[in-house]
Amino acid sequence: MDIDENDAAIPADETVMVAAFEGWNDAGSSASAALDHVAQTWGSTEHTTLDPEDYHDFQVARPSIAILPSGDRVVSWPGTIVSTTPGPPQAARVVLARGIEPSMRWRRFCAEVLDAAEELGVTTLVTCGALLLDVPHTRPLPTFVTSDDAVARAQYGLEASDYEGPTGIVGVLGHEAQLRGITVLSLWVGVPHYIAHPPSPKATVTLLGQLERLLGAPIDLGELPDEAEAWQRGADELTEDDEEIAAHVEQLESLMDETSLPEASGDAIAEEFEKFLRRRDGGGPKTP
Repeated sequence: MDIDENDAAIPADETVMVAAFEGWNDAGSSASAALDHVAQTWGSTEHTTLDPEDYHDFQVARPSIAILPSGDRVVSWPGTIVSTTPGPPQAARVVLARGIEPSMRWRRFCAEVLDAAEELGVTTLVTCGALLLDVPHTRPLPTFVTSDDAVARAQYGLEASDYEGPTGIVGVLGHEAQLRGITVLSLWVGVPHYIAHPPSPKATVTLLGQLERLLGAPIDLGELPDEAEAWQRGADELTEDDEEIAAHVEQLESLMDETSLPEASGDAIAEEFEKFLRRRDGGGPKTP
């Protein structure tokens, strides 16, 4: 990806933690896949692993068994890993926090992640998430980048989020980080609700594009663009085979083309979160 020199990036002398968690905050596994890609591309090194016994209900997030080439069986437990990356030169140092949304003890969980962040000198936290939206797969997917920090908003040209209502672990982690004096940026991508099953490589590519702008560093996408094109073709075939979905996509295209969904509006995030919650839970907060 190309970096626009006019985009404000996090200063190179800072250390940035980028965090994403599977589960409620991660439609289409888009955010967790983005962090996995960064970890693989930049060669991450484990700093610490949180004990899953403290935070997970294993009937909700089950361990998995794999067979090694030696024939031995190993059990992989769900959890969260904080890792460091060398990253590219002349850019901010990057720390990754990647895991699964915990089932319990969220405040202790956040404290442990942020203790690791402070050990590594983190000054900025970028939380990444993905939510289901009424957007067409045929258009660029919308992104929302916000901050509650006035200095950060001025520096990066962002708005504050006006969202109120239920939140996931990234919302709690961001709140706790602010209390510690860490600058927090919240990054979200919208995933078409009618094709929400993972993976969602187009949404992952979109998130990585925003990350590289914030970090001021290019991210080699590898095979992701090809995967995104294949995903798009699959979505096209879905709409061709289903008249109801095709009509809905056409309606969404017209709406987006006419109104152009804002990319960094707190009001837009609040409205879309409410739609997402109503769709997910059959209820959710009502619009005031």
